[in-house]
Amino acid sequence: MPLMSRKGILAVAAVIDIALNSEARPVSAKALASRHGLPPRHLEPVLQALVHEGILRGVRGPRGGYELGRNTDSITANEILRAAGTVDDATTTRVPASPLVGDVVLPALAKAEVAFAAALSTIHLDELIRRAEKSA
Repeated sequence: MPLMSRKGILAVAAVIDIALNSEARPVSAKALASRHGLPPRHLEPVLQALVHEGILRGVRGPRGGYELGRNTDSITANEILRAAGTVDDATTTRVPASPLVGDVVLPALAKAEVAFAAALSTIHLDELIRRAEKSA
């Protein structure tokens, strides 16, 4: 059972990709999507959410695209996933309102989410970039 959504995983991959490929010039959404086998429109909402949170910076114009908004050592996996979580997901279903869900299930899962977020906060982008460079 995956703990992260597909959208969240793509957001982390996109930020790493942009960090690796934006030194010479910003990375276009089209190039990014092509490398990950996705239509550009699929990534745009996630990229815009990352810009809104200051993780990425959007550069306009014919040679525009995306670049990092901050230093790699100040961006965590948790921040990226939180930003990606602000994007509406059409597949999200509502949780039924019941005493069992409200009194037992949600509080237990909230506690687990706090622990998971704390673990993700220890993973910095610079570490993920080093791993990606070693695997290339």
